[in-house]
Amino acid sequence: MSTFNFGQGPVAAHQHPNGGGWVADTAFVASTAYVGPNARVFDSAQVFDSARVYGDALVFGNAWVFGSAEIFGSARVFGSAEIFGSAQVFGSAQVSGLAWVSGSARVYGDAWVSGCAQVYDYAWVFDLAQVSGDAWVYGLAQVSGNARVSGHARVSEDEHRS
Repeated sequence: MSTFNFGQGPVAAHQHPNGGGWVADTAFVASTAYVGPNARVFDSAQVFDSARVYGDALVFGNAWVFGSAEIFGSARVFGSAEIFGSAQVFGSAQVSGLAWVSGSARVYGDAWVSGCAQVYDYAWVFDLAQVSGDAWVYGLAQVSGNARVSGHARVSEDEHRS
């Protein structure tokens, strides 16, 4: 039995055969998914399909990453967040809570998506932007700078917030 320290002491873990990244035995990563050598998947997180986790990215808690989604850079996906479709979360971005990022959406830079927020279609959330609560960002929307979208807000199509 191998162990790896994911930050709270050593736990039973193994290196994923497709990429060599560490996966806690309590997590699940499909053989078709990729976990790069410096990426980590732990707690009860699950990575399916052709999803990719690489760079120094972490996927943990009860998070799910599936489809052809990519998590990379120093991104963190945790809580019960779901990243799917061909969505990308990268840079130092964080997606947590019950948030969803899907379709061809991008969350990057130092952006945060949390709560029950949804970012989907071709929407981008980046820089220091935060989307939280039950907010939806979708269509071709871009939320950037220090923008905050929260509550039950809906940002769609060609609206831009900075």
